[in-house]
Amino acid sequence: MSLIDRHVGFVRALREAGIPVSVAEGLDAAHALRVIELSERESLRAAYAATLVKKPAYRPGFDVLFDLWFPASTSGMYAERAERPIDLETAPVDELRDHLARLLTGGSDQELREFAQAVVGRFGHQPAATPGRQNWFSYSVMRALSPETLMARILQNVLQGQERGGLAEKNVRRTVYDNTRRFEEAVATDVRRRIAEDSGIERIARSAVRPPLDQIDFLRVTKADLARLRREVHPLARRLATRLTIRQRKGRRGRLDFRRTVRASLQSGGVPLTTHFRPPRPHKPELVILCDTSDSVSSFAHFTLLLTYALREQFTKVRAFGFVDTVDEITRFFVPGADVVEAMTRLTNEADMVRFGRTNYGHSLERFAERYGDAIGPRTSLLILGDARSNYQPPALDVLRSLVGRSRHAYWLNPEPVAQWDTGDSVASEYGAVVPMHECRNVAQLTAFIETLA
Repeated sequence: MSLIDRHVGFVRALREAGIPVSVAEGLDAAHALRVIELSERESLRAAYAATLVKKPAYRPGFDVLFDLWFPASTSGMYAERAERPIDLETAPVDELRDHLARLLTGGSDQELREFAQAVVGRFGHQPAATPGRQNWFSYSVMRALSPETLMARILQNVLQGQERGGLAEKNVRRTVYDNTRRFEEAVATDVRRRIAEDSGIERIARSAVRPPLDQIDFLRVTKADLARLRREVHPLARRLATRLTIRQRKGRRGRLDFRRTVRASLQSGGVPLTTHFRPPRPHKPELVILCDTSDSVSSFAHFTLLLTYALREQFTKVRAFGFVDTVDEITRFFVPGADVVEAMTRLTNEADMVRFGRTNYGHSLERFAERYGDAIGPRTSLLILGDARSNYQPPALDVLRSLVGRSRHAYWLNPEPVAQWDTGDSVASEYGAVVPMHECRNVAQLTAFIETLA
């Protein structure tokens, strides 16, 4: 494969993995290749990263794909390695573990990478169903060497009688932990490279990279993803508050300034050609959030509750309501300074949002209008978060229309793809005819929605 083919394939793989690369950026990367030493692999990586990677969140996926398209070595190059202290292909496992322990305390990246390649070649393969093919796995390498069990041996060898629990032990533990992570990544990288050699780079590239954090579907996020998303919520909340404030200012003029208008009319013979208005009284917007907390959108609900918690700190007045088949105000759980995890636990245990456990938007809207209708006013922005699936129950469109009519702005964020709206029990289009509905499946779409509010 020529360098041009690798460049084109690499850029295409980045785009398929959700890492945005424009045509101009691809050309910039190609120009950068003309001024670096192509034999220096890390210079090549740095040149591509500088021209193609826009956010730190994109870097892990970029590195995985770079290692696939520009591997450090191929399987036929192992015989060219420098002389090693032990024969990695035949040494007993105990000797390999001793050698790994030495690398974890002071080995270089190159030494860890070479050791990982050797042990993957020895322990990482199993015969495939197709004759002449191999299946490659990281877990069999880690099971054979168990690097996480070497800490006690390393501490005994390194400390050699020094006081335990002191700074020296902490430094050793940190070094070993970091090097263990580097070794595990080196093993995973070599396994992916070998699979790519057998099955093709494109095939493994499609499954090797998770989408960037801002493009992970809310309905499919894991607990680890939610923990990382917490860091994304507060900047979005500040931006949303700013955008809504701008809309308030643009969408409202003050009262007529009669005196200035009459004075200006003297220049035109008493005809008021120019009207003057008093400046509007500045105020921060008020926000009402109505959030579906049912199990069908549990991950989305978790994120929106994080957003609610962050918005609570950005607006002068925020009232939040959760519902399944009835509605309850949950503002009290998100007081400033409260721990967000504790607040969500209390919400689950104490809030009255469930009668029979089946989502019912119509009944929830009716109960909201009956119990909390005074929360909506001419200064209020209404934000509804949910998938608009009401289990074939009446949607209460008149009630929603009344709430939207009393609010200053109203928006609906739906975590389902547009293609799934109006399928099954979804009444998305009916609700969308009353309040503008936006697809909001990930952080990127939420950010785009916020940008449209300018």
